[in-house]
Parts: sequence; structure tokens; C-alpha cells
Amino acid sequence: MKNHLITNFYELPVEKLMNNHLWDIPIIEKNEDIINILNILSGRNHIWVVNTKKKKELIGVITEHDILTTLSPKDFSPYVFGVPDIRSLQHGTVKTAEDIMSTKIITCKPDEKIIDILKRMRKYQLRRLPVVKNKKLTGEITLHRLIQKYYKATQYYSLEEEG
Repeated sequence: MKNHLITNFYELPVEKLMNNHLWDIPIIEKNEDIINILNILSGRNHIWVVNTKKKKELIGVITEHDILTTLSPKDFSPYVFGVPDIRSLQHGTVKTAEDIMSTKIITCKPDEKIIDILKRMRKYQLRRLPVVKNKKLTGEITLHRLIQKYYKATQYYSLEEEG
């Protein structure tokens, strides 16, 4: 029964398990002030960045790693090869979400299967993916949520097997 359970879980579409309550997902506009970003990240691990909250077109993500980059003191050596990362609170180069966000976002679609997004999460070492339809953010799916949903299913089926 457990093998059947995991197989069925893998085949579920993302839309069945994703969090689509946008009021509960950290979302900001690209011109949001850095102080508000720090406030949100004091209680969250990430923030999705959209062009406007009305359109909800996903354009970036801000993670704790992005904040680490901007909080760290910069040492601009004259012998640095390549282009140094100049995003810095120390030097005042970061003022808005657009200044700090990562724009290379790995996404998923509502109709994709759970097995496919799990593979993507593992490949890119991600714990969350934004769910996007026609460039519009419609929700998110997190590893934490997948664990919760699968655990809940195992509890239901284990009770069913005993009875």
C-alpha cells in the first residue's frame, strides 16, 4: 500500500498541493524599500518579487543568501579578476528589491507532476518553487509543504490498513 501511496503522490499535479493563498506568501513589488525587505526576511526565508501586485508578474526572488551578500563588508581589491559584486548596504548601492533580487528563477507550472518538481528541486538544490501560469505568480510549492502532505497521507492510509 505504501508503494502505491508514493506512486500516486508523485503523479499529483502541483495545483493540488501548492499554497495558492497569495496573502500568506511573501510577495513584494520591485520598488520595495530595503528596510521593508529586511523586516519581512526577519521572519521568512525568501520573498518573491513581482513587477506590480496587481499584475503579479514574477521577476525575481530575494533569499537570505542575497541579504548575506549585501550585509557582508566589501573589500574591492584592485587585483580582482572579473566583475566584483557591488551590491552593498555599506556602500549604499542597495536601496530597493530590484537592486538585490536574483532574476534567474526556477519555476514550475500548476499542471506539472510532483515527481517532476521534486527532481527539479533536487537538481538545483531548492526548497521552494514559485508556481507560475502565463508569467503570473499563482502560488508556491515548498519541500516543507510536500513533507506535510505526504506525512498526512501516510497517517490516513495506515489507519485505513489497520481497520
